[in-house]
Amino acid sequence: MLNKQQAFRGKTESAPRRVVVTGMGVVSCLGHEHDEFYNNLLAGKSGISLIEGFNTKDYTTRFAGEIKSLDCSGYITKKFEKRVDAVIKYIMVAGKKALGDAGLPWDGPAIKDLNRMRCGTLVGTAMGGMTSFANAVEALETTGHRKMNPFCIPFAITNMGGAMLAMDLGFMGPNYSISTACATGNYCIMSAAEHIKRGDADLMLAGAGDAAIIPSGIGGFIACKALSKRNDDPAAASRPWDTERDGFVMGEGAAVLVLEEYEHAKARGATIYAEYAGGAVTCDAHHMTEPQPEGKGVIMCLERALSSGGLKAEDVNYVNAHATSTQAGDMAEYRAINKVFGHADLRMNSTKSMIGHLLGGAGAVEAVATIKAIQTGWLHPTINLHNPEPGVDPVRVVSGQKQHHPVK
Repeated sequence: MLNKQQAFRGKTESAPRRVVVTGMGVVSCLGHEHDEFYNNLLAGKSGISLIEGFNTKDYTTRFAGEIKSLDCSGYITKKFEKRVDAVIKYIMVAGKKALGDAGLPWDGPAIKDLNRMRCGTLVGTAMGGMTSFANAVEALETTGHRKMNPFCIPFAITNMGGAMLAMDLGFMGPNYSISTACATGNYCIMSAAEHIKRGDADLMLAGAGDAAIIPSGIGGFIACKALSKRNDDPAAASRPWDTERDGFVMGEGAAVLVLEEYEHAKARGATIYAEYAGGAVTCDAHHMTEPQPEGKGVIMCLERALSSGGLKAEDVNYVNAHATSTQAGDMAEYRAINKVFGHADLRMNSTKSMIGHLLGGAGAVEAVATIKAIQTGWLHPTINLHNPEPGVDPVRVVSGQKQHHPVK
């Protein structure tokens, strides 16, 4: 839970260590700089298109929020770029962009002034290096284990993106990954912030990414009957809260935040975008893929997050919703959010309507969108909402066009 007002309160002697956001990095189908990314969101631009990375002729879903190109120069070497799994590439570029945005270019002198024993990385992924793993299986089946790539295991495991960042940066503080499916990014940001609050670190890179737009990724989710099949109009396929929604759209990319202890950030003159107020984690304990219909887990999580941050429901006037464009999930979440934040001034929107579902990376990329909403006072639209579900207020979910809405 991010709060603008708290970032600039005076600190009292008894106050706990505060955590602020001082940098953002993003790699997405709508751009690889956070200003470009958010301007495209504000314009209602869809990043969903036909897949170009492999032949989808025989697939019932042939589109996604695919990253068509990414210039990694200045962030990773050409040799490493060719060798490494896409998810590691996305995470490393996003992480180093975040440091640059925080006034700490990864290869510049300022970062050397940090006490790197008190800097850490907590960057996760839901799926890991899927391409590396798929290639390893193919090599095993066609040429035998003696011809397998020696990097197939390191590049497939879920912690390697953050680990490679730490090695490049010399960050010796907390370093691990969390893999909790679509909540991965949220867990990573919250856990990294808690390390700073406890005094384990002064600066943390926190975020997540995924790169599942490959044959086994698309095919696997088709088998789950989870993906939209709107092949004739990909840009209109992701339509949260719309009666015509027929599944989610796969996305890919990564986002990383620089989280920093407030006094540490202030001492070096850092720009402060927002403050981490608090967070909570719960479990529906209900079903493998479908939410608890009454939203009990969501409601409990929101209420505990408010309590953790010392906030009341009326202190919050914007929620970036999960809103994946699934039949069961959209309305269960909508009702839960309204139950907790029922006041008239509340707005919520779906970033996934334009970039698809980044799986483990979703929460991290949408954290960037949330911070940009705080920073600009503008909320991006939820696109493709032509026939709202009964009970869905088009104004509340920012349907069609951006809204000016100063975020508390």
